[in-house]
Amino acid sequence: MIEKPLSQEDVEFVTTLHGEERTSFVVLMQPRGDQADVLLRAIDDVAIGELKEATREGEEPEGKEAREPAELALEFTLQALRKAGSDAVGQVVEDHPLDKLKTVVDEASADEVIVLTAPHYVEEFFHRDWASRARHKVGVPVLKLFAHSE
Repeated sequence: MIEKPLSQEDVEFVTTLHGEERTSFVVLMQPRGDQADVLLRAIDDVAIGELKEATREGEEPEGKEAREPAELALEFTLQALRKAGSDAVGQVVEDHPLDKLKTVVDEASADEVIVLTAPHYVEEFFHRDWASRARHKVGVPVLKLFAHSE
């Protein structure tokens, strides 16, 4: 599960987590929307010293306006994973992402889930971040990774 396109560093990291073993990915792209509270994101920005970003949170597309950027980010990520030698498919998930994640894990007989996001300190503190919530739902190990900055 991702919330932005993977950087080249992220692609290299996730495709080499298991050494030389061939990996395949089912990528779920979570666009910005109602589930990601603007205030919480702004607090996270302030916590990591990104003051300018905190003031711009209201300018980011959300909801239906975030769909097209999410689709482009997903396609970029899938191409990068394939170029690195992995099989990769994916989809943008807006409604009930944890339910969809559970379905994908079951249908793909996934060995593990990787949640790759920017730090979300407030949500993590209260265990309301995607990885913490997924651990209670999917039935396989959940690895939480922080995305590299571009």
